[in-house]
Amino acid sequence: MRAKSGAARTRRKKKLFQRVKGFVSGRRRLLRTAKETLLRAGVFAYRDRRTKKREFRKLWITRISAAAEMRGMKYSRLVQGLRLARIGLDRKSLSELAIHDPETFDAVLAKAREEVEKFDHQLAIKQGSKSA
Repeated sequence: MRAKSGAARTRRKKKLFQRVKGFVSGRRRLLRTAKETLLRAGVFAYRDRRTKKREFRKLWITRISAAAEMRGMKYSRLVQGLRLARIGLDRKSLSELAIHDPETFDAVLAKAREEVEKFDHQLAIKQGSKSA
């Protein structure tokens, strides 16, 4: 007599069908289609977990850039100033500050502006001494 792995197969199918609950039509009811759909969904989920990180970073940069432009400073100069001032805030935190706590963001921006101006001044002095 041939073994058809009855109990194990049923458990496996049951687990699969629980995971495809909410899918439409045969994607929910037919074993092969459900397996294929689940595999494809897994691929999308894996890919989009990475895409999500990129999208959020773009959003934060856009927000910070808009807030900095409103205060008369470019995003790239702000980031340069933060680096020079050794302020280790990430983009997510800066974005939240810009939205929810403008006073603190203004203080951070002022410190960054001060550092950039100091850097530019030192650079101008070096440039002047080379050309003289």
